[in-house]
Amino acid sequence: MSQDVTQLVLPPGDHAALKVAVKALESPNLAAKIADYAGIPVNRVLNLLPKAANRQLSGLVRSAVLTGLEVAVDTLNEKPPPSPAVGFSSFLAGVTGGVSGLFGFGALTVELPLTTTLMLRAIAEIAQHEGEDLSKLEARLACLEVFAYGTKKTSEGVDVGYYAARALISKYTSDAAAYILERGAVDASAPVISNLVSEIVSRFGLVVSDKVAAGAVPIIGAVFGATVNVIFMDHFQKMAKGHFTLRRLERVHGSATVRHHYAEIANDLAVPRGVATASTAR
Repeated sequence: MSQDVTQLVLPPGDHAALKVAVKALESPNLAAKIADYAGIPVNRVLNLLPKAANRQLSGLVRSAVLTGLEVAVDTLNEKPPPSPAVGFSSFLAGVTGGVSGLFGFGALTVELPLTTTLMLRAIAEIAQHEGEDLSKLEARLACLEVFAYGTKKTSEGVDVGYYAARALISKYTSDAAAYILERGAVDASAPVISNLVSEIVSRFGLVVSDKVAAGAVPIIGAVFGATVNVIFMDHFQKMAKGHFTLRRLERVHGSATVRHHYAEIANDLAVPRGVATASTAR
Protein backbone atom coordinates (compact mmCIF):
# COMPACT_ATOMS: atom_id res chain seq x y z
CA MET A 1 0.00 0.00 0.00
CA SER A 2 1.40 3.41 -0.96
CA GLN A 3 2.11 5.87 1.81
CA ASP A 4 -0.15 8.92 2.10
CA VAL A 5 2.00 11.93 1.18
CA THR A 6 -0.16 14.19 3.34
CA GLN A 7 1.16 12.35 6.40
CA LEU A 8 4.85 12.73 5.50
CA VAL A 9 6.83 15.37 7.36
CA LEU A 10 9.97 16.88 5.90
CA PRO A 11 13.02 17.33 8.14
CA PRO A 12 13.24 20.94 9.42
CA GLY A 13 16.24 21.78 7.20
CA ASP A 14 14.58 20.46 4.06
CA HIS A 15 11.30 22.19 4.88
CA ALA A 16 13.15 25.48 5.35
CA ALA A 17 14.95 25.00 2.02
CA LEU A 18 11.64 24.23 0.32
CA LYS A 19 10.05 27.37 1.76
CA VAL A 20 12.87 29.50 0.32
CA ALA A 21 12.42 27.76 -3.04
CA VAL A 22 8.67 28.42 -3.09
CA LYS A 23 9.21 32.09 -2.34
CA ALA A 24 11.69 32.35 -5.21
CA LEU A 25 9.69 30.40 -7.79
CA GLU A 26 6.37 32.06 -7.02
CA SER A 27 7.82 35.55 -6.56
CA PRO A 28 6.88 38.68 -8.51
CA ASN A 29 8.08 38.88 -12.11
CA LEU A 30 11.01 40.91 -13.37
CA ALA A 31 8.89 43.95 -14.25
CA ALA A 32 7.66 44.09 -10.65
CA LYS A 33 11.22 43.85 -9.33
CA ILE A 34 12.40 46.62 -11.64
CA ALA A 35 9.45 48.80 -10.64
CA ASP A 36 10.15 48.13 -6.97
CA TYR A 37 13.79 49.16 -7.44
CA ALA A 38 12.83 52.34 -9.28
CA GLY A 39 10.02 53.22 -6.89
CA ILE A 40 7.43 53.48 -9.67
CA PRO A 41 4.11 51.68 -10.30
CA VAL A 42 4.61 48.31 -11.97
CA ASN A 43 1.96 49.19 -14.57
CA ARG A 44 4.23 51.91 -15.88
CA VAL A 45 6.79 49.27 -16.85
CA LEU A 46 4.20 46.78 -18.07
CA ASN A 47 2.49 49.37 -20.29
CA LEU A 48 5.73 49.71 -22.24
CA LEU A 49 5.98 46.02 -23.10
CA PRO A 50 4.10 46.10 -26.43
CA LYS A 51 6.74 48.49 -27.78
CA ALA A 52 9.50 46.12 -26.77
CA ALA A 53 7.83 42.82 -27.68
CA ASN A 54 8.32 43.05 -31.43
CA ARG A 55 9.46 40.64 -34.11
CA GLN A 56 13.08 41.78 -33.96
CA LEU A 57 13.28 41.16 -30.23
CA SER A 58 11.71 37.72 -30.66
CA GLY A 59 14.40 36.82 -33.16
CA LEU A 60 17.15 37.98 -30.80
CA VAL A 61 15.68 35.92 -27.95
CA ARG A 62 15.47 32.83 -30.16
CA SER A 63 19.10 33.26 -31.18
CA ALA A 64 20.12 33.63 -27.54
CA VAL A 65 18.22 30.48 -26.51
CA LEU A 66 19.77 28.49 -29.37
CA THR A 67 23.20 29.66 -28.23
CA GLY A 68 22.29 28.58 -24.72
CA LEU A 69 21.18 25.17 -25.96
CA GLU A 70 24.49 24.62 -27.74
CA VAL A 71 26.39 25.67 -24.62
CA ALA A 72 24.26 23.35 -22.48
CA VAL A 73 24.88 20.38 -24.76
CA ASP A 74 28.57 20.93 -25.46
CA THR A 75 30.29 22.58 -22.51
CA LEU A 76 28.27 22.59 -19.28
CA ASN A 77 29.86 19.36 -18.05
CA GLU A 78 33.15 21.18 -17.47
CA LYS A 79 34.23 21.17 -13.82
CA PRO A 80 32.74 24.21 -12.02
CA PRO A 81 34.20 26.04 -9.01
CA PRO A 82 33.59 24.57 -5.50
CA SER A 83 30.67 26.96 -4.88
CA PRO A 84 28.52 29.08 -7.23
CA ALA A 85 30.24 32.33 -8.19
CA VAL A 86 26.91 34.15 -8.39
CA GLY A 87 28.30 37.53 -7.38
CA PHE A 88 30.97 37.49 -10.06
CA SER A 89 28.43 36.41 -12.69
CA SER A 90 26.19 39.33 -11.73
CA PHE A 91 29.17 41.68 -11.99
CA LEU A 92 29.98 40.45 -15.51
CA ALA A 93 26.33 40.77 -16.53
CA GLY A 94 26.33 44.31 -15.19
CA VAL A 95 29.41 45.15 -17.25
CA THR A 96 27.89 43.76 -20.46
CA GLY A 97 24.64 45.56 -19.71
CA GLY A 98 26.48 48.81 -19.09
CA VAL A 99 28.25 48.56 -22.45
CA SER A 100 24.94 47.71 -24.12
CA GLY A 101 23.31 50.72 -22.50
CA LEU A 102 25.77 53.00 -24.27
CA PHE A 103 24.68 51.76 -27.70
CA GLY A 104 20.96 51.15 -27.22
CA PHE A 105 18.70 48.45 -28.62
CA GLY A 106 21.07 47.56 -31.47
CA ALA A 107 23.66 46.27 -29.00
CA LEU A 108 21.26 43.52 -27.88
CA THR A 109 22.39 41.42 -30.86
CA VAL A 110 25.70 40.95 -29.07
CA GLU A 111 24.74 41.59 -25.45
CA LEU A 112 21.77 39.22 -25.08
CA PRO A 113 23.51 35.98 -26.21
CA LEU A 114 26.51 36.89 -24.05
CA THR A 115 24.39 37.65 -21.00
CA THR A 116 22.34 34.47 -21.57
CA THR A 117 25.54 32.40 -21.68
CA LEU A 118 26.83 34.02 -18.49
CA MET A 119 23.52 33.29 -16.78
CA LEU A 120 23.49 29.70 -18.02
CA ARG A 121 26.94 29.05 -16.60
CA ALA A 122 25.90 30.58 -13.27
CA ILE A 123 22.80 28.37 -13.33
CA ALA A 124 24.99 25.31 -14.01
CA GLU A 125 27.15 26.12 -10.98
CA ILE A 126 24.03 26.34 -8.82
CA ALA A 127 22.78 23.05 -10.27
CA GLN A 128 25.98 21.21 -9.45
CA HIS A 129 26.06 22.76 -5.98
CA GLU A 130 22.59 21.18 -5.46
CA GLY A 131 23.88 17.74 -6.45
CA GLU A 132 23.17 17.60 -10.20
CA ASP A 133 25.46 15.44 -12.34
CA LEU A 134 26.25 17.64 -15.33
CA SER A 135 27.85 14.75 -17.18
CA LYS A 136 24.23 13.79 -17.92
CA LEU A 137 22.48 15.58 -20.76
CA GLU A 138 19.19 15.63 -18.84
CA ALA A 139 20.78 17.65 -16.03
CA ARG A 140 22.40 20.09 -18.48
CA LEU A 141 19.11 20.66 -20.27
CA ALA A 142 17.47 21.20 -16.87
CA CYS A 143 19.78 24.23 -16.60
CA LEU A 144 18.37 25.59 -19.85
CA GLU A 145 14.83 24.98 -18.55
CA VAL A 146 15.37 27.67 -15.90
CA PHE A 147 14.85 30.36 -18.56
CA ALA A 148 11.27 29.12 -18.91
CA TYR A 149 10.58 29.67 -15.19
CA GLY A 150 11.37 33.36 -15.07
CA THR A 151 7.80 34.47 -15.78
CA LYS A 152 4.40 33.38 -14.58
CA LYS A 153 2.68 33.97 -17.92
CA THR A 154 2.77 32.08 -21.19
CA SER A 155 2.67 33.78 -24.59
CA GLU A 156 -1.12 33.36 -24.45
CA GLY A 157 -1.24 35.34 -21.21
CA VAL A 158 -2.24 32.38 -19.03
CA ASP A 159 -0.95 32.70 -15.48
CA VAL A 160 0.71 29.44 -14.42
CA GLY A 161 2.67 28.23 -11.42
CA TYR A 162 6.04 26.53 -11.35
CA TYR A 163 4.87 22.91 -11.46
CA ALA A 164 2.42 23.53 -14.29
CA ALA A 165 5.17 25.20 -16.35
CA ARG A 166 7.64 22.45 -15.50
CA ALA A 167 5.23 19.70 -16.53
CA LEU A 168 4.99 21.21 -20.00
CA ILE A 169 8.61 22.21 -20.55
CA SER A 170 9.99 18.90 -19.26
CA LYS A 171 8.12 17.02 -21.99
CA TYR A 172 9.89 19.07 -24.65
CA THR A 173 13.22 18.66 -22.83
CA SER A 174 12.86 14.88 -22.67
CA ASP A 175 12.08 14.64 -26.39
CA ALA A 176 15.02 16.90 -27.25
CA ALA A 177 17.41 14.93 -25.03
CA ALA A 178 16.45 11.65 -26.69
CA TYR A 179 16.98 13.21 -30.14
CA ILE A 180 20.36 14.76 -29.25
CA LEU A 181 21.63 11.52 -27.71
CA GLU A 182 20.61 9.62 -30.83
CA ARG A 183 22.05 12.12 -33.34
CA GLY A 184 24.96 13.38 -31.26
CA ALA A 185 24.35 17.02 -32.18
CA VAL A 186 21.85 19.87 -32.02
CA ASP A 187 19.87 20.34 -35.24
CA ALA A 188 17.87 23.55 -34.86
CA SER A 189 15.59 22.56 -37.75
CA ALA A 190 14.48 19.30 -36.12
CA PRO A 191 10.88 19.55 -34.82
CA VAL A 192 11.74 18.31 -31.31
CA ILE A 193 14.51 20.89 -30.98
CA SER A 194 12.38 23.65 -32.47
CA ASN A 195 9.52 22.84 -30.09
CA LEU A 196 11.80 23.07 -27.05
CA VAL A 197 13.38 26.34 -28.19
CA SER A 198 10.00 27.87 -29.09
CA GLU A 199 8.52 27.00 -25.69
CA ILE A 200 11.47 28.55 -23.84
CA VAL A 201 11.44 31.61 -26.13
CA SER A 202 7.72 32.16 -25.51
CA ARG A 203 8.42 32.50 -21.78
CA PHE A 204 11.96 33.88 -21.65
CA GLY A 205 11.02 36.48 -24.25
CA LEU A 206 8.48 38.01 -21.89
CA VAL A 207 11.18 38.55 -19.27
CA VAL A 208 13.58 40.00 -21.85
CA SER A 209 10.77 42.34 -22.93
CA ASP A 210 10.52 43.56 -19.33
CA LYS A 211 14.27 44.14 -19.38
CA VAL A 212 14.19 46.10 -22.65
CA ALA A 213 11.07 48.06 -21.71
CA ALA A 214 12.74 49.20 -18.50
CA GLY A 215 15.13 51.25 -20.60
CA ALA A 216 12.21 53.47 -21.60
CA VAL A 217 11.49 54.40 -17.98
CA PRO A 218 13.44 57.63 -17.32
CA ILE A 219 14.56 56.84 -13.77
CA ILE A 220 15.82 53.43 -14.94
CA GLY A 221 17.13 54.57 -18.30
CA ALA A 222 20.08 56.46 -16.85
CA VAL A 223 21.46 53.28 -15.31
CA PHE A 224 19.59 50.81 -17.53
CA GLY A 225 22.42 48.63 -18.77
CA ALA A 226 24.27 47.73 -15.61
CA THR A 227 21.50 47.88 -13.01
CA VAL A 228 18.79 46.07 -14.96
CA ASN A 229 21.22 43.35 -16.03
CA VAL A 230 22.18 42.74 -12.42
CA ILE A 231 18.47 42.48 -11.48
CA PHE A 232 17.98 40.23 -14.54
CA MET A 233 20.85 37.93 -13.50
CA ASP A 234 19.75 37.85 -9.86
CA HIS A 235 16.19 36.96 -10.94
CA PHE A 236 17.29 33.85 -12.84
CA GLN A 237 19.83 32.79 -10.24
CA LYS A 238 17.00 32.71 -7.69
CA MET A 239 14.86 30.74 -10.15
CA ALA A 240 17.75 28.29 -10.58
CA LYS A 241 18.30 27.93 -6.84
CA GLY A 242 14.61 27.20 -6.33
CA HIS A 243 14.39 24.80 -9.28
CA PHE A 244 17.41 22.71 -8.32
CA THR A 245 16.53 22.74 -4.63
CA LEU A 246 13.23 21.10 -5.57
CA ARG A 247 14.96 18.54 -7.78
CA ARG A 248 17.34 17.71 -4.92
CA LEU A 249 14.49 17.31 -2.43
CA GLU A 250 12.52 15.19 -4.91
CA ARG A 251 15.47 12.82 -5.26
CA VAL A 252 15.41 12.33 -1.49
CA HIS A 253 11.70 12.44 -0.59
CA GLY A 254 9.90 11.74 -3.88
CA SER A 255 8.13 14.13 -6.23
CA ALA A 256 4.63 13.65 -4.78
CA THR A 257 5.75 14.47 -1.24
CA VAL A 258 7.64 17.60 -2.27
CA ARG A 259 4.77 18.82 -4.43
CA HIS A 260 2.32 18.36 -1.58
CA HIS A 261 4.44 20.46 0.78
CA TYR A 262 5.12 22.99 -2.00
CA ALA A 263 1.37 23.52 -2.41
CA GLU A 264 0.87 23.90 1.34
CA ILE A 265 3.65 26.47 1.62
CA ALA A 266 2.38 28.39 -1.42
CA ASN A 267 -1.08 28.51 0.12
CA ASP A 268 0.33 29.67 3.46
CA LEU A 269 2.17 32.44 1.63
CA ALA A 270 -1.12 33.40 -0.05
CA VAL A 271 0.22 32.61 -3.51
CA PRO A 272 -2.70 31.05 -5.41
CA ARG A 273 -0.93 29.10 -8.14
CA GLY A 274 -2.98 25.89 -8.28
CA VAL A 275 0.14 23.78 -7.87
CA ALA A 276 -1.72 21.02 -6.09
CA THR A 277 -3.64 20.19 -9.24
CA ALA A 278 -0.88 20.75 -11.79
CA SER A 279 0.12 17.95 -14.10
CA THR A 280 2.82 15.63 -12.81
CA ALA A 281 6.34 16.83 -13.60
CA ARG A 282 9.41 14.72 -13.52
